[in-house]
Amino acid sequence: MKPASARTLLRLVLLVQLAAALLIAWALQHRGVPVWGAPLAGGGAVVLVRLLINMNNFVMAARAASHTPPEYRLGPAARLRMLAEEFRASMLVTSWHVPRGCARMTVHRDSRRVPVLLVHGYGCNSGFWAHLEPLLDRERISHATIDLEPVAGSIDDYAPLIEARVQELCAATGAARIAIVAHSMGGLAARAWMRAFAGTSGSARVAKLITLGTPHHGTALARFGLGANAVQMRRDSAWLRDLAAAEGPDVRAGIVSLYTHHDNIVAPQDSSVLPGARNVAFGGVGHVALGSNPRVLAEVLRALRELHAERA
Repeated sequence: MKPASARTLLRLVLLVQLAAALLIAWALQHRGVPVWGAPLAGGGAVVLVRLLINMNNFVMAARAASHTPPEYRLGPAARLRMLAEEFRASMLVTSWHVPRGCARMTVHRDSRRVPVLLVHGYGCNSGFWAHLEPLLDRERISHATIDLEPVAGSIDDYAPLIEARVQELCAATGAARIAIVAHSMGGLAARAWMRAFAGTSGSARVAKLITLGTPHHGTALARFGLGANAVQMRRDSAWLRDLAAAEGPDVRAGIVSLYTHHDNIVAPQDSSVLPGARNVAFGGVGHVALGSNPRVLAEVLRALRELHAERA
């Protein structure tokens, strides 16, 4: 039996949340709450639980946090803005974008820009890139997304899927090399693909790898995750050490690691700092919001503009 996709799983979660909201509304209505008030209270209760889960992620990440440089420390108002942005991003990703997301490819025939493969992170799918894709279209950058399945599979097993997608993107655009933009676990999947296919199309066909909030040295919160990929993302796991040992200076020089000192999933946050790569720090941004924050996306586009297309 084929494992459920992230799209299917999140649709089921949404159905459970809807059932919970309706049950709460029904119970309140039978206790005399007005007809119009009961559904609002039921929906509000579900949203409140989602908010508390989001806040708890920040609390757990703070327990394993790395040192925050003085220039990145936040006051109460900035923390509230960050929480609001992360909560909004999480709600949109898990309740709208991912349940509707499907892998797709957009080719701009007249473009001379390096095409881009977008690789999502743990528990997501192509829908995660709903905010970046329009910006790539505006810049006339051909791009493709990919759905990494099974959701709880080994990161190594995603390498053949990425290889197939890279070949499709190169064939569709005529490009000799592509760039990869990857969020969270997707950055590790991209590095695992380069290790597995270095002899044919790994680092030799990657103009640049841009990672967003990738736990290059693991995260303390991975112990709460399910699946082989969560085990591989635990702090300084044997898998992560082997992955790092397989990379030479030339591979690292082609990686740009964007990360936030206030990541609520990757902790310690400096786990995203990759020696030999270009590391770019942000403050006041949460983990999921890295895929929609204007400052982060502007840096992604800046890095992509540095590339020059090469035809196959």
